[in-house]
Amino acid sequence: MAKVAVILSGCGVYDGSEIHESVMALFYLQHANFEIVYTAPNVDQFHVINHTSSEESSQPRNVLVESARIARGPVLDLSDANPEDFDAVVLPGGFGAAKNLCNFAIKGVEAEVQPDVERFLIKSHQLGKPIGAICISPVVLALIASRFQTQSKLNLTIGNDPATSEAIEKLGCEHSVKKVDEICVDEKNKIITTPAYMLGQNVVEIASGIEKLVQKLGTWIS
Repeated sequence: MAKVAVILSGCGVYDGSEIHESVMALFYLQHANFEIVYTAPNVDQFHVINHTSSEESSQPRNVLVESARIARGPVLDLSDANPEDFDAVVLPGGFGAAKNLCNFAIKGVEAEVQPDVERFLIKSHQLGKPIGAICISPVVLALIASRFQTQSKLNLTIGNDPATSEAIEKLGCEHSVKKVDEICVDEKNKIITTPAYMLGQNVVEIASGIEKLVQKLGTWIS
């Protein structure tokens, strides 16, 4: 059975993994009979947001601990994860991808990727493992694209947001405009991206793109 690492960034759209995107990814991965291993960096969140009021809270929270809310149990510390043990990688979106997996939400194109995340993704790419990135999470890949051993630009999508797509191109990648139910397939780099809630308004709208992403992953794994 193929094994997929799902990299979570907490729990909740404003400061962690987007829950709807995460659940849709998990649903389609399990429907395709992939074994899922939940993993996350064992670090404090950038900050904590009250999802009722959108106000910042002073209470600290840990990314790995909060990710366990989505996993419904233990989450593998990303520092202990070996890319050789997996057949593919999936990154759900949510602001946690841009705040906890990297700090793109704060520093833009000058951002850095969390070291454990960077190590795992670069090694996965070097090993030829397919990577699926949802919503805003393609910026994590764009930030480390220069360290990928590839002769071609990464081709990514976050939908059609001008500022984010411009940042992706400034980082040396190609950005493709896509609709919410579409995917961007980078055949040379084995990377698939889909806009999800960068464009979608509800879980029904985002589901189709995520399903297609998982289906394409499956063609590269099998």
